[in-house]
Amino acid sequence: MDFQGRTTVVTGAANGIGAALSRRFHAAGANVVLADRDQAPLERVTQELNDIRPQSALAVVADIGTQAGNIALIDTARARFGFIDLFYANAGIGGGTDLESTDEAMWEATFNINLNAHRWAAKHLLGEWLAEGRGYFCSTASAAGLLSQIGSAPYSVTKHGAVAFAEWLSITYGDRGLRVSCLCPQGVNTNLLNPPTTDAGGTIAPNAGDVVKFAGVVLEPADVADFVYQAIVEERFLILPHPEVAIYEQRKAADRDRWLAGMRKLQARVFGSL
Repeated sequence: MDFQGRTTVVTGAANGIGAALSRRFHAAGANVVLADRDQAPLERVTQELNDIRPQSALAVVADIGTQAGNIALIDTARARFGFIDLFYANAGIGGGTDLESTDEAMWEATFNINLNAHRWAAKHLLGEWLAEGRGYFCSTASAAGLLSQIGSAPYSVTKHGAVAFAEWLSITYGDRGLRVSCLCPQGVNTNLLNPPTTDAGGTIAPNAGDVVKFAGVVLEPADVADFVYQAIVEERFLILPHPEVAIYEQRKAADRDRWLAGMRKLQARVFGSL
């Protein structure tokens, strides 16, 4: 994919990976529609991009946890820039712990933002993409979507779903011009992992975040964005900025019982240190 003169939409673009992706795609020559529910930082990033290249970025305050919010975002992006070449479903939330402690509202919110938003966006983009014989859908899942997330059932389940949905899109529409990529990082220095306040709403549960930090290096969003950019240029499906995730996935597939036992040991080791 060549980003020059293309239109990209990035959700969860006010901070972290989403903001870094918006900057990277913009630097490559794309027009960028930045979507988030957090208006102030969203507008700051958008203004930063427009200062570099006027009228090349648009901020959209959007609730992508609803189908209507996704439709409104897509319609707004089309009205401003026309054909959407790349839709990047990056927004995500953590929260929730085990079955006993996580309420129904958290389960519903996590499914809607981490998984249903991908489905709703793709549903309303596919017609135009298939008619043109081209289009690109990329999503941020997580290493948890390939492995698991100790300490957070909602996060683990929905990120598995995000990977599965991306795979299904590629299988179903890949021969009709749709390109699909899925980002599955481990630790990244974002608000999801390191919340800026003591209010952990929407972040990975504290214990789960400690597991992520314990598992390996925590990357900066800009480094992840560079890695993602190159993967999309090369049109690779699975994007692994932490290469060890591929090794862990191979071990899981080779001997699942041994892998599960190892995960239980990791859980005991990390939780025992809290």
